[in-house]
Amino acid sequence: MEDKAAIIILAAGNSSRLGEPKQLLPYKGKTLLRHTADEALLVTPKVLIVTGEENPDITEQITGFHYIRNESWAEGMASSLKTGLQETLQRFPETEQFIFTVCDQPFISASVFEALIEKKSTSPKGIVASAYAETLGVPVLFSGSYIQELLNLKGQEGARKLIQQHKDDTDSISFEQGSWDIDTPEDYKKIINP
Repeated sequence: MEDKAAIIILAAGNSSRLGEPKQLLPYKGKTLLRHTADEALLVTPKVLIVTGEENPDITEQITGFHYIRNESWAEGMASSLKTGLQETLQRFPETEQFIFTVCDQPFISASVFEALIEKKSTSPKGIVASAYAETLGVPVLFSGSYIQELLNLKGQEGARKLIQQHKDDTDSISFEQGSWDIDTPEDYKKIINP
C-alpha cells in the first residue's frame, strides 16, 4: 500500500513573520522539520524535502533524507510544490500518490499520513485532504491524475487551490490538530506552553 505513495515536505519558506527559521524550532527534542521528516519516514521510504534559502543548519537536520533545494523558493509556494513533484517523479517514477505536507504543523504524525493512504485505498476520489477548522488542507494526497494541474500552479498558489477547484473529487480525513501551525512567536509559545 505505502509503496505507491511518496511524501513531499515543503520546507522552503523564510519564516518572515516568525523572525527565525521555523524549520529549526525545537519540538519534543527535535526540530520541527526533523519531527515531520521522521514521522513521514515511518510510513514510506519515499520522503523528499524541499528546502529554500541556503542554510547549513537546515541541511544538517535532513542528512540521510532525499532533499532538493528550490532555487526559486522566493517566487512562492507553487515553485516549491512543483520542484518537489518533479524531483519525486525523477527519483521515484513508479509513484502513484503524492502527499504534500509542511513542517510547521507540530501535531503531524505517521498516523495522519497513514490515514490519507488508507482513505485513498477505499475512495474513488482523486484527492484526499485533511479536515480541520472547517476547512480542507495539508497534509493532502493527490493521485497521479493531478500531476499536470499541480505543475501548472503559479506564484502563491498551493494545494488548497486544487482542493477548492475539485471539491467533487475530494475526500477527507479528520485532523483537527492540523489547525495548529506556527507563523508567529505567539503561535510557537502556545504550542510549547499549552
